[in-house]
Amino acid sequence: MADYKDTLNLPDTPFPMRGDLAKREPQWVKEWEEKGVYKRLRAIARAEGRPTFVLHDGPPYANGDIHIGTR
Repeated sequence: MADYKDTLNLPDTPFPMRGDLAKREPQWVKEWEEKGVYKRLRAIARAEGRPTFVLHDGPPYANGDIHIGTR
């Protein structure tokens, strides 16, 4: 069987072949916390006068919108 690796014109990138998100994401989050990325983004948004939004995230509710009786 022929090896076609040397015949392909593909760019050489620093990206790994595997995502390994479960291993790499904690490192990214730690780096972002150290750099204060979220705090800087919020400061920029406040300076521009953008409102703060709160997203109520949860499962789809089969019996309608969230209300006081929702458990």
